Amino acid sequence: MRRVIVDTDTAGDDTQALALAVLTDRLSVEAVTVVAGNVPFDRQVENAKYTLSLVDATDVPVYEGARSPLVKSHEHATEIHGEGGLGGDLNPETGIDSAGGFAPGEIVARCRESPGELTLLCIGPLTNLALAHAREEELPDLVDEVWVMGGAVECRGNVTPAAEFNVWADPDAAKRVLDAFDVTLVDWGLCLRTALAPDTLDEIDAIDTDLAEFFREVTKVVRERGEAGGLDGITQPDGLTAALLAYPELRERVESYAVDVDEREGLTRGYTSVDFEGVTGEPADTRVVEAADSERFAEVILRMLRERDPDGVFE
Repeated sequence: MRRVIVDTDTAGDDTQALALAVLTDRLSVEAVTVVAGNVPFDRQVENAKYTLSLVDATDVPVYEGARSPLVKSHEHATEIHGEGGLGGDLNPETGIDSAGGFAPGEIVARCRESPGELTLLCIGPLTNLALAHAREEELPDLVDEVWVMGGAVECRGNVTPAAEFNVWADPDAAKRVLDAFDVTLVDWGLCLRTALAPDTLDEIDAIDTDLAEFFREVTKVVRERGEAGGLDGITQPDGLTAALLAYPELRERVESYAVDVDEREGLTRGYTSVDFEGVTGEPADTRVVEAADSERFAEVILRMLRERDPDGVFE
């Protein structure tokens, strides 16, 4: 069982990643840290707590982190997730207290306490991790692995032609993290290639459980408006990242490259530069998941929503 801290800007697909991370026996979620991103910050905090309550994990502490990017301003993604992040009509007030302390400081403290034992699952902008590294320069040596949902590798972005949302929202943080840490990257292009197909969505619509109802609610806006580029189906970027971390069986091809981020304001803000040919001479220290088993990923989601047992796919 891998010990994990989930760093999230909790909206629609973040909730599914968080539920999966809790429900699989492959991971042990020890803390959740919240970072500015998808929707207003306080809603993200409540969304995380509400999701944990749905999977009977309210004992997992939720730490509040950066309420804005390091340097630049950003816009929320309510056009994808709805106002509030959970489809627009669901705005829970859990009454659950946040844990004391600042999320970046908590990341540092836990990694110092258990060096080499904690994996960071980062499914939002990377502000919290960049701030944690500023507090502890040895942090890259104290973590086990860092998994990041972000970037657009050999594909168009989803917030601008050049950039994927998480990297675009705080490109300064993304650049610092990719420079400092050995990261495993799950990019927007892979998410498009492993999208949940219409027949999978039909199966989900037929499931009569609270988790399936929750999935339908949080994906309502994107299903009504359609995915980027007219995709027939919907992506689950954060759920995919959590699943790839938990289940190596889903990873079909992983390659290592030198990856950099354009942090400058302008047309290329948040562009992820991937050195496929090795022309920069920089170390190939970012692992990019280039192919994944989309059919088995869909089975993981279905099994989670139907039976709360995503691991059953691999038994």
